[in-house]
Amino acid sequence: MSRIGKRPITIPDKVTVTINGQQVSVKGPKGQLERVLPSEVTVEQEEKTILVKRRNDSRRSRACHGLCRTLVFNMVEGVSKGYEKRLELQGVGYRAQAKGKNLTLNVGYSNPVDVEPPAGIQFAVVDNTGKAVNQGTFVIVSGIDKEVVGNTAAKIRDVRPPEVYKGKGIRYVGEVVRRKAGKTGKK
Repeated sequence: MSRIGKRPITIPDKVTVTINGQQVSVKGPKGQLERVLPSEVTVEQEEKTILVKRRNDSRRSRACHGLCRTLVFNMVEGVSKGYEKRLELQGVGYRAQAKGKNLTLNVGYSNPVDVEPPAGIQFAVVDNTGKAVNQGTFVIVSGIDKEVVGNTAAKIRDVRPPEVYKGKGIRYVGEVVRRKAGKTGKK
């Protein structure tokens, strides 16, 4: 039995869960999320808890059990609290700027890079004190869908990933970049 899959999901106050066959819909104060789960698992609601069970012991249903429980948990967590990823720009002259909903990155290219957010994602630019500003070196990607927040943050990071010699680039806050030693001079 999956250790993650057998754990019940508690539903917080102000969150409603609707189960219609394999479709799970979660509505909360931050928004609404829907997902169709594979047929190898069943979802049951008992008062203020949700249980994800597998239909049989086939290899595929065992593989889907823990994953589906985590997906439903992330939906419940997202509509109640939300998710965010923080990115840091390191390099001389590297900065981010919020223009309406879009994000403009100046990261060493000849032209600035514009990033348009997908539906349900917000960008915020903050300085190193955590105060919201128009231009800064820290970017916060926030939303209710954990998967979309992570993918959007990864796409922003891919604009200029951190390089290993000087450490310049866009990195997650707290990410450790292993540095390489440069070339030694001729003797």
